Amino acid sequence: VGGAGVARGYLNRPELTAERFLDDPFAGEAGARMYKTGDLGRYLVDGSIDYLGRNDFQVKIRGFRIELGEIEARLSACAGVHEAVVLAREDQPGDTRLVAYLIADAEGLDLGRLRQQLSTQLAEYMVPSAFVALDAFPLTPNGKLDQKALPAPDGEAYARHRYEAPEGEIEEGLAEIWRSLLKLEQVGRHDNFFNVGGHSLLAVQLMRRINQAFGVEVPLDRLFAHTTIIDLGEYILNAQFEQFDAGELEELMAHMGDVQQVRLSDEVEASMK
Repeated sequence: VGGAGVARGYLNRPELTAERFLDDPFAGEAGARMYKTGDLGRYLVDGSIDYLGRNDFQVKIRGFRIELGEIEARLSACAGVHEAVVLAREDQPGDTRLVAYLIADAEGLDLGRLRQQLSTQLAEYMVPSAFVALDAFPLTPNGKLDQKALPAPDGEAYARHRYEAPEGEIEEGLAEIWRSLLKLEQVGRHDNFFNVGGHSLLAVQLMRRINQAFGVEVPLDRLFAHTTIIDLGEYILNAQFEQFDAGELEELMAHMGDVQQVRLSDEVEASMK
């Protein structure tokens, strides 16, 4: 904003004044200044201004600019959610993730269903990786949200299925890779990679780890199609099956769980027909 009503600056805050007050190129007088409000807007065709939100609520994650207020508005509109705050957290160096903090109904929330609902309304990169339910938001002495007091998400904050342990050497190997990439203590065979903190950049790392561990190349589109340990393990098993001869197959089956052995036997029988 500019004009006669713009202040001279912040009292005894020269650094902040230099950051927020700019020379006004539209004014006819020397020394006129403009103030950066931090509000974002755009002119519409009828000349009115459409308010878009605050630029200090924008973050950039994996190359995408994200308006946190838009995510909060979508969450607040979901059934069972009273209030929502979304932050970009970097709890692991180099790994920034969106975390949603919610005040919900006493009955609680189905995180899987909530995440699925958001996925129909927002781009994939705007859907929070974790959802933390709180009884109340922490406040500063001035009554404002105390972001620093919001807890880091734990394993319960991710949309997960009832835990079922990985079965067989392939699934156990995949679970170990996931635990390393996603910084999780436990991964079940039905957990979805993208629901427990995975994203496209981590998926690329997952491709490389799978190739190193199992000698199989999994295209990125196949990772997006096989998002659980059990499904991805079956895909890797079938890919290995195509590479092995009969003797190698017998050795492979010795290291598998019972369910995987049955599936592999079915594959062998199908290939002989």
